[in-house]
Amino acid sequence: MVAVDSTSPPNTQARSGHGLLITGLAMAVMTVSVLQTLVVPVLSQIAEQLGASLTAVAWVLTANLLAAAVATPVLGRMGDVYGRRPVMLGILLTVLIGTLIALFTSSLPLLLVARVLQGTSYGLFPLSMGVLRDEVPRERLTQSMAIVSATLGVGGVIGLLATGLLTQNDASYHRPFWFGLAITAIALVIGFLTLPRRRPDASATSVDWAGAVILGIGLVALLLPISQGESWGWGSVRTIVLFVVAAVTLVAWVVVEGRIKQPLAAPKLLAKRGVLLANGAGLLIGFGLYASFLGITDLVETPRPLTGFGFGADVLSASAVYLLPGGVAGVVAAPLIGRLAHRVGAHYTLSLGSVIGLVGFVGIALFHDQTWQIIVGGILTQLAVIFGFATLPAMLVHSVSQAETGVANSVNSIMRSVGSAVASALIVSLLTAMTSDKTGLPTEGSYVLIFVLGAVAFAAVALIGVFGGRDHRRASAQEEREAEAVALAGEFSEVSGLSS
Repeated sequence: MVAVDSTSPPNTQARSGHGLLITGLAMAVMTVSVLQTLVVPVLSQIAEQLGASLTAVAWVLTANLLAAAVATPVLGRMGDVYGRRPVMLGILLTVLIGTLIALFTSSLPLLLVARVLQGTSYGLFPLSMGVLRDEVPRERLTQSMAIVSATLGVGGVIGLLATGLLTQNDASYHRPFWFGLAITAIALVIGFLTLPRRRPDASATSVDWAGAVILGIGLVALLLPISQGESWGWGSVRTIVLFVVAAVTLVAWVVVEGRIKQPLAAPKLLAKRGVLLANGAGLLIGFGLYASFLGITDLVETPRPLTGFGFGADVLSASAVYLLPGGVAGVVAAPLIGRLAHRVGAHYTLSLGSVIGLVGFVGIALFHDQTWQIIVGGILTQLAVIFGFATLPAMLVHSVSQAETGVANSVNSIMRSVGSAVASALIVSLLTAMTSDKTGLPTEGSYVLIFVLGAVAFAAVALIGVFGGRDHRRASAQEEREAEAVALAGEFSEVSGLSS
């Protein structure tokens, strides 16, 4: 018979278990953004050390993004059919193998294979949201989602910082992957120990492989020209044809999904007002994320003696001095954001965060002569991204059924990726087109335009939060007491069962 300490609350053990679970999920989700940003600062080193062109090496980013877009919805559905624990552990093992390949290869084709395998990590986020909805009591769900979601933004900064530290003095580009390997291995071990064993959804019996193939073709045809349009030419036949193929294929996918009994993502689900709003916001937040990261990084690395602006920072100082404070602020703010969303609603919390981002982008656009101005602006824009990552899952949870949580978050992840891809392509185009005749470097006006576009994106997100539909009311005190009573009753039953 198991002894129960009568002096402690009956749900202390459950809360401890939830804390370990949230830690494990946060670690898993962190691998997504760490591996995504790990290679961004060293693309030129990869090109030099592998003897390849920058155009060819750009596929290191593109391959990862395409794999993520294709795999994320499929992995979300597999979690419903086969159980989220085995699918998440399988993803982490796949990412581990991909990282090992990246560590020990000096071949660009094999490095691209490694990045494709690492791209499956994007499926960890929607699966984590599904686990939280299954396992965490309602009164703690919003805050738990906020904490786990915030690691997406924080992980990006950590990835950049680790790369800056590990690649000083033109060290091998392989070294940052050791950090990625360590993060992935830790996440795999913690996940094995903390992910709950739960039977799969009985209503989900099959994976819509036909829908997955059609969606994959459509997403590849969409993201490929977005990411490569600058090198191919936006008016080239190849770019235009792929955009047309993407449009036709995605329309065909919607038609096919409407006729399948168990579709990958039901069109009715995607057409729900709350889902549409969350996906629109996700697209814009993904854009704002890269406008902040890339805009600030490129600006501070600009040599002031040549251009009259910038700070001549290297990769390490750009990450540690200008971006890391925003990551730290995100870690501190995540629990508070979750509590605020629970009290006033996810929509209004999203709007508040977007206004913060709007102020940050406008501030950097107007004032970027002093280091402190960039740091403050970076903190505000990164906080806005954390607000977005923390509140979008809560918006989706209130808009879809429990069985649809994984699919809805998978689609939202894709929308964020599309927004990031658009921002990356647009920023490269602007910095390439708006250059000084004297220095050949981007003009100050190009950076101002990037930050103005970031401000416009967050202004639109703020409007989505305020006017985009009826915000879901917070639970009344009576409902919260009832929810807690149900949770305590379930935990007491588990303890009683163990005791007997």
